[in-house]
Amino acid sequence: MMGLSYHWNPTSPRFKVFLLQNPKTKEQIENLLRNGMNKELRDRLCCRMTFGTAGLRSAMGAGFCYINDLTVIQSTQGMYKYLERCFSDFKQRGFVVGYDTRGQVTSSCSSQRLAKLTAAVLLAKDVPVYLFSKYVPTPFVPYAVQELKAVAGVMITASHNRKEDNGYKVYWETGAQITSPHDKEILKCIEECVEPWNGSWNDNLVDTSPLKRDPLQDICRRYMEDLKKICFHRELNSKTTLKFVHTSFHGVGHDYVQLAFQVFGFKPPIPVPEQKDPDPDFSTVKCPNPEEGESVLELSLRLAEKENARVVLATDPDADRLAVAELQENGHWKVFTGNELAALFGWWMFDCWKKNTSRNADVKNVYMLATTVSSKILKAIALKEGFHFEETLPGFKWIGSRIKDLLENGKEVLFAFEESIGFLCGTSVLDKDGVSAAVVAAEMAAYLETMTITLKQQLIKVYEKYGYHISKTSYFLCYDPSTIKSIFERLRNFDSPKEYPKFCGTFAILHIRDVTTGYDSSQPNKKSVLPVSKNSQMITFTFQNGCVATLRTSGTEPKIKYYAEMCASPEQSDTAFLEEELRKLIEALIENFLEPSKNGLIWRSV
Repeated sequence: MMGLSYHWNPTSPRFKVFLLQNPKTKEQIENLLRNGMNKELRDRLCCRMTFGTAGLRSAMGAGFCYINDLTVIQSTQGMYKYLERCFSDFKQRGFVVGYDTRGQVTSSCSSQRLAKLTAAVLLAKDVPVYLFSKYVPTPFVPYAVQELKAVAGVMITASHNRKEDNGYKVYWETGAQITSPHDKEILKCIEECVEPWNGSWNDNLVDTSPLKRDPLQDICRRYMEDLKKICFHRELNSKTTLKFVHTSFHGVGHDYVQLAFQVFGFKPPIPVPEQKDPDPDFSTVKCPNPEEGESVLELSLRLAEKENARVVLATDPDADRLAVAELQENGHWKVFTGNELAALFGWWMFDCWKKNTSRNADVKNVYMLATTVSSKILKAIALKEGFHFEETLPGFKWIGSRIKDLLENGKEVLFAFEESIGFLCGTSVLDKDGVSAAVVAAEMAAYLETMTITLKQQLIKVYEKYGYHISKTSYFLCYDPSTIKSIFERLRNFDSPKEYPKFCGTFAILHIRDVTTGYDSSQPNKKSVLPVSKNSQMITFTFQNGCVATLRTSGTEPKIKYYAEMCASPEQSDTAFLEEELRKLIEALIENFLEPSKNGLIWRSV
């Protein structure tokens, strides 16, 4: 969090004018005042949200470190000021605004209302605004920014976060999420524009201004047309006997996944009726994150069994991520991890490229990307097949920016992913996209079905050809930033000052990379090739046994995440040994480096 350069007195008339606009948030502050809850008042009013891996994200409620009417107005005013400085044609090209289906009664806060206020700030300054008239998947906003040649766009969403949260995700003219220095410069501009301008509260402008346009039908049509670029077996899809169940997790995905299936020639997937329509309370799941696996997929798995559907596709509430489950012969469900799905998508996209490209196409012009905490399986495929593989910092904003650079240099990018079930097939969108990933996964499953091969069997074939990559990712909750900092500082000063650990339990460490400080022991100059990322903690350990493990803080939630992977060569096929070695290493990593009991860390509930 970033400290504010101003500290307002909550009892002052000027402050109350700000809050009067929303009686619910005004009431929250007044209750805290009345009850003498000064620490919470200070926490809410004396710090501001900063840009993490997915823009601004926080709980909905009163205060400058929360998402509410005022902080969204302030953020948009800062955006306006910065964009006006960057683009002389801002008022010709315009700005895109989209939103998901989140909402909170206690603060009168909903994604739709926040989107209208975002639009109102810009319309009041004579900026054309493309405001979607209905909730949309997050990837529609970056897609619209590129298609409509807007200078930027905002999506109001907190994706798969808990129901109390919301967010403000910013895309640049490239269609990729903003990275440094834009994020820091926008924050500076927000600080300079804290008092709402005349017209900023006037959300009636979205109904009356001639500068407001609704891009929904046009963008939906163009997006679905572009999907055809990654459809390779439409005829086969139309004949498949394979049935699919889709859950949209009470979010935006249902209508758009149905349309995507139609484009690919499939019969519609069977929707989970209890989760098909938007519900800001996410009332049938303990958390709206399909990455949590079988425990949150209960309704869709039971429906699939009833309908005799072998594959379940789950898009998260803003439809930018995808989980996949497949019924096995033994009657159990296999829920694929993000890394396993990436192995399948990587194989599939390259196989389709090979079969559909011209003879003189150069494989050296082809790229795939992944974030550095994700599986190295694409690297193994690239080494064997001759295309390029690149890593980025965690967060799809880095992938999107790098893809844009590659495309501008005439390169072809087939696939990119992050292990937290974020996938991008093709390059029509420069952000992760659960809608396109869902329909590509369906086509892959339908194609394999013609050879009586399941997704799991194909995954084993991929590993047998390119080497087993066995990974495990999990997290601990920690609500105390000082504890998180001390855990990482201890690793940087392990046995003595400025000395990293040489062992983790009995496991010898070969290399250490710390992108927070810019250190990398594997490089001749000891400097990290990946950009320094001082605002977050991230240390990667490469062990002598071939395991790579990373500890990092989440950019959107109070979590310390760990990622560990055994990368074996194709000759090493003893998966039981690899799994046991990985299990022991993770145990040592947690016990020696994270010390959950001593640090009061809360284990992930399964």
